[in-house]
Amino acid sequence: MISSDISGKTVVTAYSGGLDSTLIAVLLKEKYGFSKVVPVLVDVGQGEEEVRIAKERAQILGLDLVFVDAKEEFARDYIFPCIKANGSYNQYPLGTSMTRVLITTHAIKVAKEVGAQAFAHGCTGKGNDQYRMEVTAKYFDPKIAVVVPVRELDLTRSQEEDMLRKYGVEPTKRTTSLGGDVNMWSHSMGSGQVEDLYSQYPKDYLWVKDPEEVPDKARIVKLIYEQGVPVNVDGVKDPVEIILYLNKVGGENGVGRIDVLEDGIIGLKSRELYEVPAAKILIAAHSDLEHLTLTKEQLRLKHEVDRLWADLVFHAGWFHPLRRDLDAFIDSTQRFVNGEVTMKLYKGSMAIVERRSDSSLFAPELRSVKKGGFDQRLAEGAVKIFAIPFELYGEKGR
Repeated sequence: MISSDISGKTVVTAYSGGLDSTLIAVLLKEKYGFSKVVPVLVDVGQGEEEVRIAKERAQILGLDLVFVDAKEEFARDYIFPCIKANGSYNQYPLGTSMTRVLITTHAIKVAKEVGAQAFAHGCTGKGNDQYRMEVTAKYFDPKIAVVVPVRELDLTRSQEEDMLRKYGVEPTKRTTSLGGDVNMWSHSMGSGQVEDLYSQYPKDYLWVKDPEEVPDKARIVKLIYEQGVPVNVDGVKDPVEIILYLNKVGGENGVGRIDVLEDGIIGLKSRELYEVPAAKILIAAHSDLEHLTLTKEQLRLKHEVDRLWADLVFHAGWFHPLRRDLDAFIDSTQRFVNGEVTMKLYKGSMAIVERRSDSSLFAPELRSVKKGGFDQRLAEGAVKIFAIPFELYGEKGR
């Protein structure tokens, strides 16, 4: 519903330069009556071309754009915790789920700086991002008005395209079949647009080559972790560059395509296509290193904590107090997750070929049947005591 009490006021809007965010930047003035619209463009690794187009469109529309380079913040404060939690929801490593929180955080910060009374975003009423953005907005400013033109005007994509042309902005001519959301942790392809369970979209992949078209020679990648996060990958040490490097290397070798049925926040299933080469490699290597350095009991609990962490983040719970509690446990375990993992990438597959760690709990001198280790006769009493409850269960017919 369009409220009359917002007319003549200032609104800050999350802006990407895409169809939705570009159109609403216009509608906020023309349809809603805001006197000032402040678009906030946050760089989360969507690429120089995407940023350039966004800036050009803002200029065409006469908008005073606020630009925030948040790539390093995204890597250190969002992606690294995701790696430590092996963050994956239905195989999806939560890229868009986290960027919506980060983008809105900066938008609300700008809103406070310019004295805006409202925050707007371009999400539809059918998707997940509306929850993430509005939860974040209300977390930082409980009193701010939230305006959602696409949802409130019940717009379809074709209607949006026609409206945008009337304002002198031609929608991007796609070289692909689907639109998508790009950030350095994931490329979400046409969320909500894939309407069957069989169509393939080979031209829509930006990073990951078809495994049938990649080199015949395997690619070896060495990853070094300290306290659960990557600090060196093939000599690359900067957090942002590590991720961009693995997107390139993984994609060139066909690693990182995901095609899943996903259960959304409102409980409806959708077919989702992603490409996530860096995420897939970094999380797989991290998980393996955890199995080398953590105890059986730590891993049992951490598997459940990781699952809950990913579920919470997907369902707009980034700022929920429980996430901080889960992070506290996760961070405690990561003190020991240090070492090097060597991976082989080959035609879409990944294989760990070597792992090393000073924190390793692998002790072949004790466990190997080829060596003495410990006196095996010591196990006799332990096994007999362990079997006592089972004797009772048998006697009682349980």
